[in-house]
Amino acid sequence: MHKNSILRAGLAILFSSLILFGCSGVFSTPIGKILADPRAYAGKTVTVSGEVTQIFSLVFIKYFRLRDETGEIIIVTDKPLPKVGTKIKVKGTAQEAFSIGDQQLIVIVEQGKPGETKQGVSQQKGIETKEG
Repeated sequence: MHKNSILRAGLAILFSSLILFGCSGVFSTPIGKILADPRAYAGKTVTVSGEVTQIFSLVFIKYFRLRDETGEIIIVTDKPLPKVGTKIKVKGTAQEAFSIGDQQLIVIVEQGKPGETKQGVSQQKGIETKEG
């Protein structure tokens, strides 16, 4: 019976470790935590979720603002922009875009290939060509 207790304790520790450390991309980091302590998150991969509040696209850059109940952050992306009001989860790298005096802009650069969705299917329409 003593061996069963040790085995159960070991399995509980292993299971807890897998949940806490192996599933970091499953749980969202509150945006407010990133904004409150950007140095702790700089260069690290984070997952955030919330509602898209604004989109912006120019020739060189595409981004959108994502808001949760703790704050709002800019997501820089190469993927197709989501619609305003969409609730999404984004995985990317937290970075300081620039800093002037005591003001700084923290962004998340979304991971993934351009045109790729979570399922890996392109949302961009291709052009079909025929050779003559």
